[in-house]
Amino acid sequence: MIQSDPSNAALSLDHRQFRNDEFWQIIPAWKDVTHDQFGDHLWQAKNSVKRLSEVKDVLGDRVSDELMNDIDAGLKIAPMNIRITPYVFSLMDWDNPVNDPLRKQFLPIASQMLPDHPYYLADSLYEDVDSPVPMLTHRYPDKVLFLPLTTCPVYCSYCTRSRIIGGSTESVEKETYGANMERTEEAFQYIANNPCIEDVVISGGDAFNMTAKHIEFIGNRLLEIDHVRRLRYATKGIAILPQKILTDDRWVEAFFNVHRRGRELGKQVVIHTHFSSPREITEWSRRAMDRLFAESVIVRNQAVLQEGVNSETDVMIRLTKKMSYMNIQPYYVYVHDMVPGCEHLRTSLAEAVELEKQVRGCTAGFNTPTFVCDAPGGGGKRHVSSYEHYDQENGISVWRAPNVKPDELFLYFDPLYKLSADSQARWNDATQRENMVNHAIHSVDLKLTQDQRQKISKRLESAYHQPK
Repeated sequence: MIQSDPSNAALSLDHRQFRNDEFWQIIPAWKDVTHDQFGDHLWQAKNSVKRLSEVKDVLGDRVSDELMNDIDAGLKIAPMNIRITPYVFSLMDWDNPVNDPLRKQFLPIASQMLPDHPYYLADSLYEDVDSPVPMLTHRYPDKVLFLPLTTCPVYCSYCTRSRIIGGSTESVEKETYGANMERTEEAFQYIANNPCIEDVVISGGDAFNMTAKHIEFIGNRLLEIDHVRRLRYATKGIAILPQKILTDDRWVEAFFNVHRRGRELGKQVVIHTHFSSPREITEWSRRAMDRLFAESVIVRNQAVLQEGVNSETDVMIRLTKKMSYMNIQPYYVYVHDMVPGCEHLRTSLAEAVELEKQVRGCTAGFNTPTFVCDAPGGGGKRHVSSYEHYDQENGISVWRAPNVKPDELFLYFDPLYKLSADSQARWNDATQRENMVNHAIHSVDLKLTQDQRQKISKRLESAYHQPK
């Protein structure tokens, strides 16, 4: 995290400027693409970059053989394939791609990737463990996560669901599925039979990849359940394919229909989106938001904290203020989950705590994101400063979640490259590693029964004490 004077970013007015040039024409393959063509969501989808050969086809002599080899090696070890819209691909800095924050998010290169943490988890958040029926995760008492599809308009390298998203790779086999109205019936029945559920997050995958018919079908089925009060459609689309909001009238009107019906019933239907860098925001983004705002649609943002993408204070402040200016409410900034293929993108918990301090006060409180750690093992979202114990030297934090799983403890581990050489050496020794973890657990003074302690030890042993 590098910022000498965060007040400069807070006082700057550059968050009011939105890029509005024909930036895509710098890409050789798209030098003759008109504004209207580039603004068509169908053209964007058709011309998305989906394989290594297309990177070379699109860039021509703007990409070196060295970089192509680096990308090739990265894709061989990454847990996901690539899919990048021309909008995002054009916004990458191809004069300095290695350090570009957008390239880092969507196009992995082997030279930057690091070995996974010894205690990484493919399902870091226990979404599969906390799944009572297919496509649902039920962790918080009054909220469920609904995953009716596993496809997206882009694949993010930092995805917490890389175990199911992004198609099968050389290292990971996956069962990809799209939205299917018949397959969702069990999920609807579970929600209907649990009157405590008031809040449903419709995610995946990405809601942008649902048809207009699916948007209305799922929304209306949920609104028909009396105790469901809030629906959130989750999509990164506004950040990476804003053209869909501007030109896919059938999809947009389908969402508006659900939104209007929700208002008639006194229920809330909103969109949760996912900007992680101010570089993703252009005039296309603002125009898309203008259309949604004109219909009184609430849009909130959930960013992921990533090294070299938004880990600098001035960048995070600019992102926060730019989103606020175009009527997106900054909601969460997540400490990066401990999923495979992402070690080089993770920051330490200490950096997240300090960054939150620097950002808070740059704007109104309701437009200030909450920085959270989604506790591995299904503890849910915890404020970054609410840990029970933090061994900063060895990068081990211990958490509780009293209203989620009150009798358990949860551990998050900083990336090893952020630790001292001595600490890294201890992590490389299996005995010292286990001793450090056990010491952190026992540093939390809780009045637990023996059965509760055994339950915690069993889960921690199965989840964390099996380094891969």
